[in-house]
Amino acid sequence: MLARSEPAGRFTRRDAWRLLGASLLLVAAMSAILGVDFLPAQTQLEVGKPAPALVLTPRAGQYESNVLTEAARQAARDDVPDQYDFTAAQAEAIAGQQAREFEGLVKPVDAAFGDEVTPEDRVTLLERAIPGLSAEQRATLVGLAPERWTVVRTEAARVLDTLLRTELKEPQVPAVRGGLAGRMSTDLTVDERQLAAALIDDLLVANSSYDPVLTETRRDQAASAVEPVMREWEDNEVIVRANDRVSEEAIEAIDYFGLNAGGLDVARLIGFIVLSILVVGLLLTWTWRFRREFWHRNNVLLLLALLLLVAVFALKLTADRAWLPYALPLAAVGMLVTVLLDAGAAMVLTALVAVLAAAVNGAGLELAAYVLMGGIAGIVTVRRGERLAVFVQAGFAVFIVNALVVATFALLGDQDVRGLLELLAASAVSAGGAAVAAVGSFAVIGSVFGILTVFQLLELANPSQPLLRRLLVETPGTYHHSLMVGNLAERAAEAIGADTLLARVAAYYHDVGKLSNPPAFIENQAGGDNIHDELDPETSAQLLKSHVSEGIDIAYRSGLPKALIAFIPQHHGTAVMSYFHARAREQAAAPYGGLETAEGRKAAEAVAAAKFRHGGPKPQSREAAIIMLADSVEASVRSLSSRDEPAIRAMVSRIIEERISDDQFDECDITLRDIELIREAFVGQLLGMYHQRIAYPQNKVVELESRRASGER
Repeated sequence: MLARSEPAGRFTRRDAWRLLGASLLLVAAMSAILGVDFLPAQTQLEVGKPAPALVLTPRAGQYESNVLTEAARQAARDDVPDQYDFTAAQAEAIAGQQAREFEGLVKPVDAAFGDEVTPEDRVTLLERAIPGLSAEQRATLVGLAPERWTVVRTEAARVLDTLLRTELKEPQVPAVRGGLAGRMSTDLTVDERQLAAALIDDLLVANSSYDPVLTETRRDQAASAVEPVMREWEDNEVIVRANDRVSEEAIEAIDYFGLNAGGLDVARLIGFIVLSILVVGLLLTWTWRFRREFWHRNNVLLLLALLLLVAVFALKLTADRAWLPYALPLAAVGMLVTVLLDAGAAMVLTALVAVLAAAVNGAGLELAAYVLMGGIAGIVTVRRGERLAVFVQAGFAVFIVNALVVATFALLGDQDVRGLLELLAASAVSAGGAAVAAVGSFAVIGSVFGILTVFQLLELANPSQPLLRRLLVETPGTYHHSLMVGNLAERAAEAIGADTLLARVAAYYHDVGKLSNPPAFIENQAGGDNIHDELDPETSAQLLKSHVSEGIDIAYRSGLPKALIAFIPQHHGTAVMSYFHARAREQAAAPYGGLETAEGRKAAEAVAAAKFRHGGPKPQSREAAIIMLADSVEASVRSLSSRDEPAIRAMVSRIIEERISDDQFDECDITLRDIELIREAFVGQLLGMYHQRIAYPQNKVVELESRRASGER
C-alpha cells in the first residue's frame, strides 16, 4: 500500500521497484512464449517430416518442376486404358470354332426330336442330353415340342454368333454370360430363354486378350507427349504450413530458393523481446497512472498478467494458420476484466492483445482490427455481467462486429468468397466461445484472485445482517415466508444445476419492500383485521405492487448488490394478481346479476387485467424464475386446508402452469425439463415441511385436561 506520507500522484522508489520487478517477470514469460520457434521453419526440412513452422517464399520465382512434370506424365500414362489384341479375323475364327462346338452339343437333342423316335424314348434321350442343365432347364427341354426346339436352338446359335463376332474382352465375359437370357428374342418364353442361355453359356469365350506390350507402348507415347511443367511462385507465398508434412513439391521449392539452411533468427527473437517490453511497460504504466487502486493490489496485477499471457499463448499456438486465429475467443479477455474489474482496464488490455495478434501472425491491420473491435463490442455489451442473458448479448454483439470487420476487409481486398465464409464461421466460433468462456469462468477466476461475489453472498445470508434482522423484528411473517421460499428455491436450483447460493440469498431479500407497510400483507396480520377488506381491489393491487418499488429503494439504501436487487421486481415478473382481479370482476358484475348473466360477464370482461399486473420485468435468469415459482407456491400451499401429497402436487402444478401460460419465462433460459425437475423438488420439499405429526397419547391427555379446566366438555 502507498504510505500515507507520500503524495498520491508521485511515482515513488517503491513504485519503481514494483514496476521493474513485474515488468521483468512478465517480459520474460512473454518472450519465452513468443520465442518458442526462434529456430526458423526452414531448418533441416526433409520430405515426409512435419515443418516446425510456416515456410514462405522470400521472393517471386519460376522454374521447371521435375516433380510436377513427372506427376503430369504419370497422369497421362494413367489415362491410357489397357490395350487388347482384337482382330476381325481372330473373331471370325473363334466364332466358327464355337459354332461347331454348339452343333456338337445339341446334336443328341436333334436326334431325340427325330420322327422315328417314340415319345418314351425321346424323354429318355433328353434326360441324358446336354449335361450341366439345371432341373428346371431340363424340364423345359423335355417339355418342348420339336418345332419349339428348333426355334430355341436357332436363337441360341444366333446370339452366340453375334457375341463372338464383336470384341469380347476377358473381363467382360462374366457379365455377358449373366445377361444372356436378356439377349434372347422375346418370341421365346421365359423358360425357353433360360434354356437357350444355358446352351451357350460355356461356349461364350473371350476373343480379345490383354496385350501388356502394346499397353506399355501406348502409355510411354502419352507420357512423352507431355511438356515440362513450369512452377511459378509469388513473393511471400506459403510453401508449407507449420506442422504439415513436407512434400516433394515443397522441398523442390525450398531447394530452389535456398531455404533449407540452419541458423538462429536473432532479429526475430529480439523483435519479440522489444515488443514484450513495450506491451508490458504500457500496461503497467497505464495501471499506475489511471487505476491506482489496482496498482497496489497484487492479485489484480497477477490477474491482468495471466490473462495477457494466456491470450499470447493461444495466439502462438494458432499462429500462421489460415482461420484459426480468428476463431480464438479473445473477446473473453475484455469481458472478464470488465466483469471483475472495470471497462477501462478491459479496453487497454484488449488493445494490447490486438497488437500482439497482428505481430504474432503477421496479418497486419485486419486481425488487429478484428480483435480490437470485437473485444470492444464485448466490453460495451457485457457491462458488469449482472445476468446470464447479458453474456449472450455480448457474444452476439462480438459476432456482429467481427463479421462486419471481416466483410469490410473482404470488400477492400480480394473478395474471396470461400475465405470470407470461413472467417465468418470462425467469427461465430470466436464470439460464442468468448461468451461461454466469460460466463463459465468469471466466478472461478474471481474466487481465485480474491474478487469474490460468493463471499459477499455468504455474508448476506447471515441472519445477523441488519436488513434480515429488520425483517425478523418488523415483519416476522414475511421473514418466515422468505426463509421457506429460500429453502424451496435452493432445493429447486440444486435439482436443475442452477446457482443454489444465489437463489437462496435472493429469496431472503426478495420481499424487503414489505417493511414499508407490514400490515398490508396477510402473513404479518397475525389473525387481525385485513385492511384489504375495506379497500377496493384496484387500490389493494396498487398497494401490493408498491412493495416492489419500495423493496428496490430499501435494498439500494441498505447497500445490497445490484445482482440481488434485480430479483425484487423479477420475482413477480408481469404476473396478474389474480385474487384482486377476480374480486374486481365480481364487483363489476354484481350490479348486473353477477357472472351468471350475460351483462354481468360483459362487465367483468371490461375489467382490464393490466391494472392488476406487476410491473416486471419478467425473470431474466433461471434463479429468478425459481424464486417466482417458490414465492407463489409457498404462499399458496400455506392456504391449503389439506396438505397431503395430492393436494400439494395439484397446487404446485397449477401455479407452474399459470406462470407458463402467462409467458413469464420467455426471457430466461429455463427449459421444460427444468420445470419438471423444479416441480418435483418443490413437492418433495413441501412434503417435508408440512408432514403430518403423530398425535401422541400424552398430547391428547393434555388437551382434554385443558378443556375440562375451561369448561369445554
